[in-house]
Amino acid sequence: MLVRILTVFTLLTSQAFAVVGNPKAPKGGTWQYNLGQQPTTLNALSSSDAYASTVQGYIIESLATRDIDSYEFGPALATSWETAKDGKSYTFTLREGVKWHDGKPFTVEDVKFSFDAIMDKENRYKTAHLKSYYENISEARILDKHRIQFFVKAPYFKNFDMVAGLSIVPKHLYSDLSKKNKKKLNKTLVGTGPYILSKFRRGKSLLLKKNKSWWGNNDPLQKGVYNFDKILMRFIKDGTIAITRLTKGDVDFLGLSAEEFIKKTSGKKWDKKEVLKVKTKNKSPSGYGFVGWNLRNDLFRSKKTRMALYHLLNRDLMIEKFDFGMNLPATGPLYQQSIYANHKVKPVKYDPKLALKILKEDGWRPGPDNILRKTFEGIEKRLSFTILEPNKEFVKYLTIYKQDALRAGVEIKIKYIEWTTFIKLLDERKFEAVRLGWGGGSVDWDPKQIWHTDSIAGGGSNFIGYSNPEVDKLIDEARLTFNKEKRIELLGKVYKIIAEDVPYAFFFNAKYRFYAHTKRMKREKDTYKFGIGTDYWWIEK
Repeated sequence: MLVRILTVFTLLTSQAFAVVGNPKAPKGGTWQYNLGQQPTTLNALSSSDAYASTVQGYIIESLATRDIDSYEFGPALATSWETAKDGKSYTFTLREGVKWHDGKPFTVEDVKFSFDAIMDKENRYKTAHLKSYYENISEARILDKHRIQFFVKAPYFKNFDMVAGLSIVPKHLYSDLSKKNKKKLNKTLVGTGPYILSKFRRGKSLLLKKNKSWWGNNDPLQKGVYNFDKILMRFIKDGTIAITRLTKGDVDFLGLSAEEFIKKTSGKKWDKKEVLKVKTKNKSPSGYGFVGWNLRNDLFRSKKTRMALYHLLNRDLMIEKFDFGMNLPATGPLYQQSIYANHKVKPVKYDPKLALKILKEDGWRPGPDNILRKTFEGIEKRLSFTILEPNKEFVKYLTIYKQDALRAGVEIKIKYIEWTTFIKLLDERKFEAVRLGWGGGSVDWDPKQIWHTDSIAGGGSNFIGYSNPEVDKLIDEARLTFNKEKRIELLGKVYKIIAEDVPYAFFFNAKYRFYAHTKRMKREKDTYKFGIGTDYWWIEK
């Protein structure tokens, strides 16, 4: 089965990769985009936030790239590839004549280094968040100046996906581990991609300029993509301010929340169609927000306590009040529309009476200040904790939670914290609870990065410290399962167990995609199958 599945990938070369977008789209102009936050770091190896990933998507390339409509792989830094008959290796032929943005030639050594840096045993490149995806690849071996072979040491249904999607960085820059160079790599980015980082104004914006030497400029398959001369990425954190900047023409595109789409997109310019809003649907994976409990903390070790805290979260009211019924209460650790979600798992309902009952059963008793208390190894502790929040827009949701919890004897404090500091505290595990969100990730779900015990240590993404041997076993088995139906069954069990363990209080799953754009922006369609597709937009001349 392994060989049969992997052989399919061999066929996904340039002949099967169709042109997407409008090949006659005019080129030029500056696209103004709101990134929302300044990335914690631009370092393409160590960064883990969505903001850095967005920037890197225009600058750093991989061996192959996904088609936004078919989701099949097509050529990028590799022009073709083949899978060994036994399915235990992949050989990629690299594109010739490619140069890094600093003018140095792209080589097969860069590809090998990019893999080796991720798998570095001492984690010198701070890549712990990526290791789980590449742990089944034993080696990247250079065959000649244009070919590299990756060897599989254990089967994994996404082995090819991960190798094909490997972000390639320049060895001559990233191999230097001096303090001076590490600091430099936090705020610079050199790739082979269609855009070059031109200017970084700390706290304000990033400016990208078209790479005139990009290999794709003369490739017929790239005719309809990357039509802008420049991309200005602003760091506007406040959603209301961002919408105002959109109406003034300082921003050309904004993703919107349901509340923003309904309540904050009206007025003269909207009525005159100078600024337009769009409500659409596609099949791209959808993220979810959550409150994550630090499971090392005594307050949250008990599953009963965590479930009680979940029953104090009035998501139906939040959806009605702030989201106008356009979101769904999440049921578990993946967007519920996914084929990998367990559709038998129902959302946890707001029920303060049940919450109080569970808390009393779990040993919590009211104190003189009406806040619940419990004794842990001879020390009495109040059920009082702080939720760290990196997004001011979400504080109003947590305020409802705080008020409802207090009536049940639970004291919640909300602390808004700047993004860079927030990430530092996560990495150092210095928090009681956090409110955060995960992006949708891949269409084919692999929960190891977030939910496996192996992902706790070394700055891994399992920062709350969740560990369940049964979940680990099922994840490990699913990763070895190439039969999709069987994998869906295994991961459905994972979904159910995690939901029942309540390591997070999950918030919402989106029903729709909302965005707004200025009139000058033109596009073929509202959305492609697996994404909005702003890379195929152009500016009206």
